[in-house]
Amino acid sequence: MTHRLLLATTSALCLTVGAAVALHGAPAPAAAAQADAGRSGTRCAALASWSRGGIRITAATPHAAGLVVDIGRGAQSAPLPAHCEVSGMLAEHVGRDGQRYAIRFKMRLPDQWNRRFLFQGGGGTDGNVDEALGVIAEGQPLGISRGYAVITQDAGHSNTSNADPARGGMVAFGADPQARADYGHASLKASYDAARAIIAYVYGGDPVHSYFAGCSKGGQEGMAFAQRYPDAFDGILAAAPGFALPKAAIAEAWNTQQFAAIVRRAGEASVPIARLGESFSDADLRLARDAVLEACDARDGLRDGIVGAFAQCRTDAVLGRLRARVCHGDKAAGCLAPIQIDALAKAYAGPHDSWGRALYASFPWDAGLSDDGWRVWKIGLAAQGPRPMIPAINAAMGAPALATIFSTPPRLLAATPQAGMDYQLAYNVDRDAPAIFATAPGFARSAWSDIAARSEDLSAFRRHGAKMIVPHGGSDPVFSINDTIAWWSGVDRATGGKAASFVRVFPVPGMGHCSGGPATDRFDAFDALVAWVERGVAPDRIVARANPASPWPGRTRPLCPYPKIARPRQPGHASERADDFLCS
Repeated sequence: MTHRLLLATTSALCLTVGAAVALHGAPAPAAAAQADAGRSGTRCAALASWSRGGIRITAATPHAAGLVVDIGRGAQSAPLPAHCEVSGMLAEHVGRDGQRYAIRFKMRLPDQWNRRFLFQGGGGTDGNVDEALGVIAEGQPLGISRGYAVITQDAGHSNTSNADPARGGMVAFGADPQARADYGHASLKASYDAARAIIAYVYGGDPVHSYFAGCSKGGQEGMAFAQRYPDAFDGILAAAPGFALPKAAIAEAWNTQQFAAIVRRAGEASVPIARLGESFSDADLRLARDAVLEACDARDGLRDGIVGAFAQCRTDAVLGRLRARVCHGDKAAGCLAPIQIDALAKAYAGPHDSWGRALYASFPWDAGLSDDGWRVWKIGLAAQGPRPMIPAINAAMGAPALATIFSTPPRLLAATPQAGMDYQLAYNVDRDAPAIFATAPGFARSAWSDIAARSEDLSAFRRHGAKMIVPHGGSDPVFSINDTIAWWSGVDRATGGKAASFVRVFPVPGMGHCSGGPATDRFDAFDALVAWVERGVAPDRIVARANPASPWPGRTRPLCPYPKIARPRQPGHASERADDFLCS
């Protein structure tokens, strides 16, 4: 039950992009909007008997204005406009593992359509069909409320019908090569084509502009579209992209091994997953954060709790500050044990094999490592009041994904967080890491070829005239922004220094995975994308606001396209206003 709750929570986190959705564009003319409303109202119910190209509509329901939808975690949507809600499936098949699979999707088609289409990305291991509201950021208008036709889909497997605990639970689909390919990319184009056919039937025409938006696995999906299906969208918002998911999962195992070494007892084959959270107390992580700030906070011209120049934050400088806090004798409050400092150094350096070859990117030293959002991924959260212990997501979700989805042949683990912990602690990078590139009987393609979306060749996407914005947190604990920056630099080299003309990465110092942390993590990246696509206004800065749980609620800062960083107009002059900073 804890594992199921954790995955649901993670999926919600992965869908929350640290970018606001001012999902607007020019509205349809009044006469055309009235025609759309009449046509969509008439054709909604008729969709129940409509079929094309293997698409099977399972429900088509017209809703009057005012419907309120549960959006999870006890929250409800604002009242929705009049629209048609459509559910369906396609590409049904029986897998190699004997399970029945299909790509399930949901759409919401507003009566007053703004002639734009939004594909909402998924999260985590997918397997859920979300409500197709166009949710991109907390507190921002929904896509459906702004007139967008919206689709979501489950990536070709169901957490209801394909999550047998005896087969590994929610990752069981990794035992079927087609389901794995659907998860990686194939379901995306199939769902896109279905959505465009339904839009043409309901409205009698095509969208003027089409957009994709997602974070984490959703970011990977945006990258897969840009690289494999480059003509699909005019604009893609791919936040914290998991475009190297198999390699990042190796890093998760590596990290678990480093932190478990702190609390592992002599003779233990494994470590209870609850004990992993004891590797660092909250006070210990604050000590580590303070060391990072002392070493690197002022490198952007202002000591303000934000490591704006995190790319310039050198490991030797941070380790020097950490070692100044080392315990002389037994571990005590107010100091760090040498093994804790060693674990942090190895985790931030990233995984490597016995020959010194990097298996994933390093992570930048940033101020978010004391935040609960960082902790829950790396080592888990201890029980506190009514909150139960939450095991490390790296072990509870990352391990079964690595074993079953990202390795060939797939290995099924018991559907428990402890089974993931045991697997990671037994993982040998020399022996096991090559499995992400392997093939086997029945698996003609490797997990890397099906799921990775890290190509630096975006020439077709560029020729299409499309634009992409890639926000990414400096303290993301699962997908390293160093990998995203290295990818962008490769795209820049491949285009002769012209990458910024169509794709821009916006680092968010302090932000964790998709949102949260000591960061200005509330911003309108989607609005910036629409302006770039429809008005040709390239985003030179995006104003961001600090979240209420940050040390400075309401503070604003500009997010700057890499390699620029936000610097105060007057070096050393403290300010809480974005206008007092330049991107340079």
